[in-house]
Amino acid sequence: MLFNKQSLGLEISSDGFKMAVCGGRSEEPRLDLYSAGNCPPGTVHFSFKEMNILDPARFTAGIRETYLKLLTKLNRTSLSLPDSVGRIMILDLETRFKSRSDGLDIIRWKLKKSFPFDIGGIYIDYQLLRENETGGIKTLVSLIKSEVVNQYEELLLESGLEPNKIDMTTFNLLRLFSKRLELAGNSMILSFFRGRLSITVFYEDVLEFYRSKDISAGESEADHLFREINSSLLVYRNNHPGHSFNEVFCVTAPEQSRDFIALATEATGLEPVPLFAGDFVARKRGISCDGQMLQNLAPALGAALRNL
Repeated sequence: MLFNKQSLGLEISSDGFKMAVCGGRSEEPRLDLYSAGNCPPGTVHFSFKEMNILDPARFTAGIRETYLKLLTKLNRTSLSLPDSVGRIMILDLETRFKSRSDGLDIIRWKLKKSFPFDIGGIYIDYQLLRENETGGIKTLVSLIKSEVVNQYEELLLESGLEPNKIDMTTFNLLRLFSKRLELAGNSMILSFFRGRLSITVFYEDVLEFYRSKDISAGESEADHLFREINSSLLVYRNNHPGHSFNEVFCVTAPEQSRDFIALATEATGLEPVPLFAGDFVARKRGISCDGQMLQNLAPALGAALRNL
C-alpha cells in the first residue's frame, strides 16, 4: 500500500505564526493545508543574546490556536526562525578531521578567539562545503544559544507540537527554491523578507558568501537596501577575486517585487529573476491559497521540506 507522506513546517516571525502541511515529494512539493495566526506585540523579541519569548502564555496560546485550525494529526514539525536568532558564518579550517565530534571541537576552539561569551552554552551545527588541495576545508557554521533553543522546544511541546529540526529563514527559502538555483551554478540570491535583507552567493554550486541584516522601514529603506547590497558586493569581490556569478535571484513579497528588482538591477548590473513559491509548489485540489499567501508561506514550506 502506498502512503501519502506529509510533513509540517512552522515559521515564527514578527508577522506571526505560519504553518504549512506539504505532501508529494521534496522535488515536487504540494501544499495540502495551511494556517496563519497573529503574534501579539510584546510576545516575542528575536535576539541571539537573550531569551526570545517574553510572554510564554500568549505564545503557546497563539501556536495552539494556529495549529488547531489545520485539523491535522501531524504534530512533528520543522521550525523556521529569523536569522537574527542565530549567527551564521562561513569558516575556513586549516585541517580536516576524522569525525563530526572532532569537527565540533575544532570549531569551538577557533570560535573561542572571536566571541566574548562562553561557547559551552552555544548549540553549534556545521556543514562541509568544500575541501581544498592543501588539506583545509570550508564549513558553514550556525550558532544559537542553547537556552534559546530549549525555550522554543519546551513551549512548542506545551502547545502540542513536536519540534525536530530548526533552521533560519534564509536557508528555508534557499531549500524551497533549490531546484531552480541548482541550474544556475554561480549565482547571487537577494532575499528581502519580513524586513530583513539576506545575501548569499553560490560559486560552482558551493555557498561562498552569506550576509543578513535587518533593514529599518521608512523613507530611506530603498537607499539602505542599495547600500547593503553594494557593500556586500564589494566585500565578496575583494575576498574572492576572479569569481563572478551568472544570475541574480530575488525573493520578496509580490507587492515589493517590482521595486526590489529595479533596485537589485541597479546594484548588481544584472536583471534579477524573481522567485515565487507558486512556481515551485502545487496546491491540493480544493485548497484556496492565492500567490501572495503562498509566497507568505515560503519559509514554512521550506521548513516542511526537511521532513518530506
